[in-house]
Amino acid sequence: MAERQGQKAAKNMMGAHERFEAVPFFWSQHYDVPINYVGYPEAWDTIDIEGDVEKRNCSVSYKRDGRTLAQVTIFRDLESLEAESEMERVISTP
Repeated sequence: MAERQGQKAAKNMMGAHERFEAVPFFWSQHYDVPINYVGYPEAWDTIDIEGDVEKRNCSVSYKRDGRTLAQVTIFRDLESLEAESEMERVISTP
């Protein structure tokens, strides 16, 4: 995330005047458990859990009006990347 912000800042210092609109994300490793988070929900009306939380293989989606605003995954890296890609696509669609 910081790298993307730096790239946008550098462009703007060169006169681009572009707004930073990338989807926020972070990846973390807690002992042997990878946790990936993408998106930012200021408010949501449903939380969907897919998979098995106790077995540490799951995805948690925060949604509002049926649209995924954020997603947390454990041991589902590809799913996290796909969620980020979809959120980026939605942001860039006028």
